[in-house]
Amino acid sequence: MEMWAIWLIISGLFFIGEIITVGFLLFWFGFGALIAMVVSLFTSNIIIQTVVFLITSVILLLITKPFVKKFVNKEPSIVTNAYNIVGKKAIVIEDIDNIQNKGLIRVGSEVWSAKCETDEKVPKDTEVTITDIKGVKAIIKV
Repeated sequence: MEMWAIWLIISGLFFIGEIITVGFLLFWFGFGALIAMVVSLFTSNIIIQTVVFLITSVILLLITKPFVKKFVNKEPSIVTNAYNIVGKKAIVIEDIDNIQNKGLIRVGSEVWSAKCETDEKVPKDTEVTITDIKGVKAIIKV
């Protein structure tokens, strides 16, 4: 079998591997194998072909990976209106006890389950400030 055909098969395997995986890594090795295939048309020296394959793959990876990373795998941040209560005052409508995982506050017309920043118990009718939201719980301080 001719070396150009072997490099073409190797390239195809890298491209198939790229399709199967979620990372954007094997593509560059597939492209490097294509360049090595072109080099194999001019020289039969396997060492030169392999060096060309490795060098071009690594150079392509290093040059393009940071650029591609800007556009690929960007997780959209979901901003909700829930965060608009952070910094607001609220009234405790059920005692807040972190150990028993209990506590409710009222912010305007909304009722939130709440947790204290510290592990202190906060009695009903206490005015508190909301400092953060963790999951579905408002984090408060007295």
